[in-house]
Amino acid sequence: MHEPAVPHLTAADPEIANLVQAEAQRQHDKIRMIASENYVSTAVLEATGTVFTNKYSEGYAGKRYYEGQQVVDQLERLAIDRAKSLFGAEHANVQPYSGSPANLAVYLAFMNPGDTVLSMELAHGGHLTHGSPVSATGKWFRPTHYGVRKETGRVDMDDVREIALRERPKMIIAGGTAIPRTIEFAAFAEIAKEVGAILLADMAHIAGLVAGGAHPTPFGHADVVSTTTHKTLRGPRGAMLFSTEEHAKAIDKAVFPGLQGGPHNHTTAAIAVALAEAARPDFKDYAAGVVANAKALAAALTERGFDLVSGGTDNHLLLVDLTNKAVTGKVAAKALDAAGIELNFNAVPFDPRRPFDPSGLRLGSAAITTRGLTTAHMPQIAAWIERAVTAAGRGPLDDADVAKDLDTVAGEVRDLLGGFPMPGYTA
Repeated sequence: MHEPAVPHLTAADPEIANLVQAEAQRQHDKIRMIASENYVSTAVLEATGTVFTNKYSEGYAGKRYYEGQQVVDQLERLAIDRAKSLFGAEHANVQPYSGSPANLAVYLAFMNPGDTVLSMELAHGGHLTHGSPVSATGKWFRPTHYGVRKETGRVDMDDVREIALRERPKMIIAGGTAIPRTIEFAAFAEIAKEVGAILLADMAHIAGLVAGGAHPTPFGHADVVSTTTHKTLRGPRGAMLFSTEEHAKAIDKAVFPGLQGGPHNHTTAAIAVALAEAARPDFKDYAAGVVANAKALAAALTERGFDLVSGGTDNHLLLVDLTNKAVTGKVAAKALDAAGIELNFNAVPFDPRRPFDPSGLRLGSAAITTRGLTTAHMPQIAAWIERAVTAAGRGPLDDADVAKDLDTVAGEVRDLLGGFPMPGYTA
């Protein structure tokens, strides 16, 4: 059993310690393929739990509202320098609490209520904060959307340009949460320039791939770049904003005092550690491995009759359309979880089903690559996915025969993962 080393927590609160241990065991025993998740290093875990959590630090380095910031200022400046160096950015803000507040800060920096934003349709792979009607961004601003072509599953930049010329948005967003193909940042930049719009590149999902040279960079094209620090970047749960120097003051003012109070200094420390890790030569190998694994899994699933949106992937993410299978995305996801393969049900473009019971599955290769799995393991994972989906199509998941088949796959998964230690824990 893999257990976190938390002796003080165990003594003080065994109930919580037991939950930590249970979650560690769960993460160890599953093929974790939720595209927005990863494993962090032991160093990142340690940095997250430091005495920096005791310090309140409203403001920015050199301009704080409380005393005692000598060390925190050094920390934040170091994180900023590492972020700028890693991505080649002119300005960086490492204070956003998470991706959604980071994106909202960009709206606050450049938009007025009622202004138009052009972004990818949520059902086609966008994000809630890109103007969804259930998000504050959709309630306060006027969203209009582009999407993918039905026949290709890809964004057609001519379509984006046509919509932009018609709607004249104040901001255009490039990026999303379920986009398996390369985002054409240069083409988006040309369109934004043509209509006089700010271009926000949301690289939350692909930040690690950009850092590792496995995806084209938005820097040099976008006015502002937002990202979370987990996902492919393998950091803690946090976010960063980047901009040109021209927009630096507007971004900083929108984050604080516009949206947030004091930053989470312990998270800043962990972000700095993750940025240093991403700057090492072996991170390029990791990023390349993430893409190679995703492509290998896409090929293996296609061979087994699965329909992939856009026909494959260019990054870490696959979107599977189960319309040709005898099971919905939600049922398949639950079956796969029981079989030791963790992913999420997801809408596919032009999905006739409801968002909470859609036709698709979203898979990602970031965490399994961190764990040490390679392209050689992808055909076996595809076979397990097929077995679980087939079992789910035969009847209810609590049916004895179905449950037995899923449990058999889960046992085989555990046997494989036993040879791949989980980062952050010791046996």
